[in-house]
Amino acid sequence: MNEQLPEASESHESLLGMTEVDPSPEESPEYISKDEYFPESSDRQPSPPARTHTLGLGNHGPVYWCRCSPSTSSHQFQLTSYAVTRIHKYSSFAFTAFAALHITNTSLLPLLTRSIPASDTYLLLTRPYYQSQPLETFLIAAPLWLHVGSGVALRLYRRRVAVERYGAEDKKYRRRVAWPALSGTSALGYAMVPLVAGHVFVNRILPLYYEGGNSNIGLEYVSHGFARFPAISYAAFTALVSIGVWHMVWGMAKWQGLTPAYVKEGGEEGQVYRKRRFYGVNGVAALITGLWLSGGLGVIGRGGPAIGWLAKNYDELFRKIPIVGNWL
Repeated sequence: MNEQLPEASESHESLLGMTEVDPSPEESPEYISKDEYFPESSDRQPSPPARTHTLGLGNHGPVYWCRCSPSTSSHQFQLTSYAVTRIHKYSSFAFTAFAALHITNTSLLPLLTRSIPASDTYLLLTRPYYQSQPLETFLIAAPLWLHVGSGVALRLYRRRVAVERYGAEDKKYRRRVAWPALSGTSALGYAMVPLVAGHVFVNRILPLYYEGGNSNIGLEYVSHGFARFPAISYAAFTALVSIGVWHMVWGMAKWQGLTPAYVKEGGEEGQVYRKRRFYGVNGVAALITGLWLSGGLGVIGRGGPAIGWLAKNYDELFRKIPIVGNWL
């Protein structure tokens, strides 16, 4: 009377004999847009019109450029990182305009005329325009100070952001936070500071302080310096021109988005584009450097010392230079 239960083997075979069917997906609901989840409120303000940029400044008011910190008084303002970056950028544009005039007077004209007296004539005609006030301040001094100062400020700002990000408020732990990486362009810029300072001291401050002006200072003055101090003059001039040109060319390429870092393509195609930009930027820098050194060293550096009372006047000025003046 008791029915026999199916054997385990039969049960196992029936399970293996079942047909495996892909699960049928559930009927997915229709796509619900973002606005249905987050409906717009009736009091929502309309979106502002698209901004138009003029030289990268944009339609920004004073609040955008200077932000008042809650922890400071109303008379103390903290420049935003964006504002400092813009100062860093456009100050370099102003100084590059002066550099174009300077390479014309100290390299291109000597190469064309092959004569220091003839080149000095053009120099003395054009120099009053960019060495007169207030043009010298706005074209040379202010852009130079703003560029260097904003570069240092950006580095300090990024350091502060890194310290706050990692919570290193205590001085003991703050030292462990690494400083931001120094790019090659920035390293050239910092190396350029003492070279530019020495160049300005010898050619501008020294005559102005001891003679009250630079009416006697021209390419012959530079040529006399090459004749009196050949090793220092050649080394300093080559370093100043090479470092300065490479810094300016790579900086301008960065502002224009032409450096390898701005290549968006990946793979082998991206590598090819990055190599082209790398060699292209360095090629332009090498071309300008070679052109500048050809006129500066090839013509002015080989012009020889001055003669007569002018040579004595130049020697007296060179004796005022610390350390170097003792060699005369």
